[in-house]
Amino acid sequence: MGHALTVLDGGTGRELKRIGAPFRQPEWSALALLEGPEFVAQVHASYLAAGADVITTNSYALVPFHIGAERFALRGLELAELAGCLAREAAKRCDRVVRVAGSLPPICGSYRADWFEAAFARPILATLVAGLTPFIDHWQAETLSTIAEARLVREVLGHTTSPLWLSFTLTDTPSVPGTAVLRSGESVRAAVRAAVDLQASAVLFNCSQPEVMSDAVRVSLTTLQALGEDAAIEIGVYANAFMPQRADAEANSDLTTIRADLTPEGYLRWVREWIELGARIVGGCCGIGPEHIATICHSVRA
Repeated sequence: MGHALTVLDGGTGRELKRIGAPFRQPEWSALALLEGPEFVAQVHASYLAAGADVITTNSYALVPFHIGAERFALRGLELAELAGCLAREAAKRCDRVVRVAGSLPPICGSYRADWFEAAFARPILATLVAGLTPFIDHWQAETLSTIAEARLVREVLGHTTSPLWLSFTLTDTPSVPGTAVLRSGESVRAAVRAAVDLQASAVLFNCSQPEVMSDAVRVSLTTLQALGEDAAIEIGVYANAFMPQRADAEANSDLTTIRADLTPEGYLRWVREWIELGARIVGGCCGIGPEHIATICHSVRA
């Protein structure tokens, strides 16, 4: 595709817990914004020291499911602004150019396409967008289980000048080649076509097993080539390190066991495969930490 490789950061929630930040359910990673924002800054700094080109705002858990409807109504905008400011300040302190991705989560519940309600999600998403807008370089709508969530993101963003990256989560069941699907059951081909229609700058896949990502990259590339868009939209992957998830599971509902084989070197083997297949954006999701990102950066920039 002719694009330079971009390395994202890794997961935030588990890294916050690992370094001793305030962390519990139901607030998850949002608790650090409420009780210890300096820990969020520390996580951003760790990923920058590892070599990441992009750091992601700690806004994934800024939804009523995690912080409560009343607290979101009172403080949602303020906390989104804080998440954006912490990421932007970390980027400014870096001695190289770093981009800030504005994380827009699935408002109604991770992994649960069946819970999506546009009327409920729209004002919450609009609050996050309003708070993050002054601080971000691009929007990263992530862990999308259904195309309808992506369409709502574009509706709320309108004709913003900031690029939009759409990142979908996949079923964790290994599939027959060419049949990768979102957790909604919709095909990757349909998701890529939707990303083109929604004028996304990148289509990515995240918070799923590494084993299902390669097929998604292949399907994405062939779909974009058929549409004549393969030079315009980048493909990206940032997998998680979870054990395979049940069909009725919800991301971040508990501290899911991390796979022992996905060490930095073990994860790097998958990253190399995705790059060889055509991915030009790589990074990590839940359970992938600064040491993984450092290993990726060392490898791709050696």
